Amino acid sequence: MARTERQLPSRILVLGATSAIASGVMRPLAAQGAQFYLVTRDPRKLAAVAADLQTRGAGAVFTHLMDLDDTDAHGSMLADAAQKLGTIDMALLAHGVLGDQEKAQSDYAAAEAILKTNFLSAVSLITWLANYFEQTRQGTLAVISSVAGDRGRKSNYVYGASKGALNVFLDGVRNRIDRSGVHVLTIKPGFVATPMTAHLDQNALFAHPSGIGDGILKAIRKRKDVAYLPPIWALIMLMIRSIPNAVFKKMNL
Repeated sequence: MARTERQLPSRILVLGATSAIASGVMRPLAAQGAQFYLVTRDPRKLAAVAADLQTRGAGAVFTHLMDLDDTDAHGSMLADAAQKLGTIDMALLAHGVLGDQEKAQSDYAAAEAILKTNFLSAVSLITWLANYFEQTRQGTLAVISSVAGDRGRKSNYVYGASKGALNVFLDGVRNRIDRSGVHVLTIKPGFVATPMTAHLDQNALFAHPSGIGDGILKAIRKRKDVAYLPPIWALIMLMIRSIPNAVFKKMNL
């Protein structure tokens, strides 16, 4: 049975609020009067994002400065978000790092830092939020992952491993709490023109953050489990996953 579209959430926690993709999600919601609790570690950028949302019509904007790698501080921050907003309708996890593959493949500390930010800190946040939403029997947990998690490639396999692990974790969380009325959305963007990818050669496959934001909101309305954005990446990654290992290991990807 097809799922019907639903209204967008109005009380929103954004983790990694200065992300360009997060802005693509938040701006249309601000125009509808949504309330936000924004978390990031850069005070200057956080102030700019908060002011932008208020200008666009946000009902309220609360801010919290912290490094999300500090997992010991997650519980108090999340409880404060729930208290300030009244309740959390949606949590968007938008923080992450690309990291340096060449350094990470020879320096464990560099690899660990990527895994901690992209996977372990996310596990901490998702665990708290999944339990919160399960208890309230509502809510959307939207997590920005990456198509890089679909198959390891020599150009970014440490980053890809962090996102692949995140995808599997989200699969399990969804299987556990979907029956409680909680929506768990795994977002898998391809190349996006953001500060994180500014050092890469841009080509026709690079999408604009606002377009990715629109795709995320559409996936939330349709209550999708996984959203490849732009949608062409679902086909691209299907083809990449279908390449036999005997061939794939000799390719330069």
